Amino acid sequence: AKIEISKEKLIAPEGPPVKIVDKLEPLSIKKVDEGWMVDMGQNMVGWIRIMASGKSGDVITLRHAEVLDKEGNMYYDNLRAAKCTNTYLLKGGTEESFEPHFTFQGFRYVMVSGYPGELTADKIRGMVIHSDMEPSGTFECSEPLINQLQHNIVWGLKGNFLDVPTDCPQRDERLGWTGDAQVFAPTACFNMNAATFYRKWLKDMAADQKEDGSIPHVVPDILGGTGATGWADAGIIIPWAVYLDYGDVTVLENQYESMKAWIGFMKERAGEDLIWTGDFHFGDWLAFASNRSDYMGAYTLKDLIATAYYSYSSSIVAKTAAILGHEKEAQYFAQLSEQIKKAFSEEFVTPNGRLVANTQTAYTLALAFNMLDTETAKKSAAFLAGDVEQFRHITTGFLGTPLISLTLTDIGRNDLAYHLLNRKEYPSWLYPVTMGATTIWERWDGQKPDSTFQDKGMNSFNHYAYGAIGKWMYQVVAGIGIDENHPGYKHIIIQPQPGGGLTSARATHQSMYGEIVSGWKLEGKKLTMEVVVPANTSATIYIPGAVSGITFNGFSLEQSGIAYKEKDGKVLGKVGSGMYSIVTSL
Repeated sequence: AKIEISKEKLIAPEGPPVKIVDKLEPLSIKKVDEGWMVDMGQNMVGWIRIMASGKSGDVITLRHAEVLDKEGNMYYDNLRAAKCTNTYLLKGGTEESFEPHFTFQGFRYVMVSGYPGELTADKIRGMVIHSDMEPSGTFECSEPLINQLQHNIVWGLKGNFLDVPTDCPQRDERLGWTGDAQVFAPTACFNMNAATFYRKWLKDMAADQKEDGSIPHVVPDILGGTGATGWADAGIIIPWAVYLDYGDVTVLENQYESMKAWIGFMKERAGEDLIWTGDFHFGDWLAFASNRSDYMGAYTLKDLIATAYYSYSSSIVAKTAAILGHEKEAQYFAQLSEQIKKAFSEEFVTPNGRLVANTQTAYTLALAFNMLDTETAKKSAAFLAGDVEQFRHITTGFLGTPLISLTLTDIGRNDLAYHLLNRKEYPSWLYPVTMGATTIWERWDGQKPDSTFQDKGMNSFNHYAYGAIGKWMYQVVAGIGIDENHPGYKHIIIQPQPGGGLTSARATHQSMYGEIVSGWKLEGKKLTMEVVVPANTSATIYIPGAVSGITFNGFSLEQSGIAYKEKDGKVLGKVGSGMYSIVTSL
């Protein structure tokens, strides 16, 4: 075949390379009938490096698994068709070292069979890999289970950010699912410097986008499906999240045409009535299912979800157009978003403010995406709070989960948001933690209390989507927030909201300007806040309590020279860069 020589310039890859970033020692090694069962102590992504001395022709086999079954055996069924097996043929003579070069596995446990002699801890290492992003965030609090949840969020991120943001690293999939990526993007940007990682993948997404504007379910597109609400919206929501976290307008410039094209596709599908109906959507994927005869589960009408996302994405494109100086297009997309909201209310909202899909996800999306007028929003907020109070647990899936806690906080029900975070029984964020999880699970009940398993066809134990709760943890619990009008943390919102029985919390974030710190400690009614604002930035600090009871770096607020105002029972202090110790009473 004749191949034309490309005249393209060679350029360096824009995204970070995948590297070995850590080496884990085994937690335990146990002799079993099949060989040696190795527990690495962490559900990790990468491979095993093993050293052995044996005869020529000896065969060492390594099989990998994420979890053990109720009898303590390696559980392989959730891997589907993936073998997750490495085999090494010894040449004999001197000690040999083996590790694969063209594959990786997702695993915590390794079954080593055929090993000559006794396998000891010094002969085996877990080689951890991910795209070489710098850690940029930390979170800790007084509750160890929540700290483990944060650990699991970070390790879920590590294990699935390998050049593309995959859904899972272990089974026969490993695809760049757009829906998973968009719900997790703000949390990812807080914990890792993911700017160039996303920039590269977003360009891939635009390259895979179809002529009609639809965006594939996965990028790179090897499945062929496109145009699912909440998934394809990654083409709009992720650029916006990256812009907010890093303040880099070029990501919006690069993706603007792609963003508009996706809105154009939705406009075509929705038609003149602006209600998007009839097409395939994943919907609120893996929402709470029920076996009760009087409750069929938390199914949210897909048309409602699709129309809400249509409006929300249009509003983001309107803001993007304004930032880029396209005023007429900004007005057009803003008007489109408002028109969709009106159509949404006419189609999906009853006169008393109840949605036709009476689920936590329906109310969460309607409120979070600002789909309702003020009076209707108040009624819907009450319905959302009532649903959470009734069930006492979360019922949301992939699309509702990232937003429900933030929405509860916004409607003044932080008590319910903390209840959901602190809950230890299924379904909850902490249930997997109580079951020994070291990463985020795909399902709320991937492994049941009796150690049996969910559907083996879809049961990953390293699936970061539900880890999107991380945004609420660092923004509400610890109190580090972004001012949308001053992106990249040029102006920082410091607004910790203690609750849930916690006595302390602290988060740090390495912004483009330097490290941001927000921490607090509660002793009785005394609240001590620690704040660090980096150079060339400013912050608004929300301080609970009365002006007379607040001290700022040892001085009364009046004597401190800090500009402040009172609002809604809090004092808002305006500060520049520096380190601040604040004491107040709740």
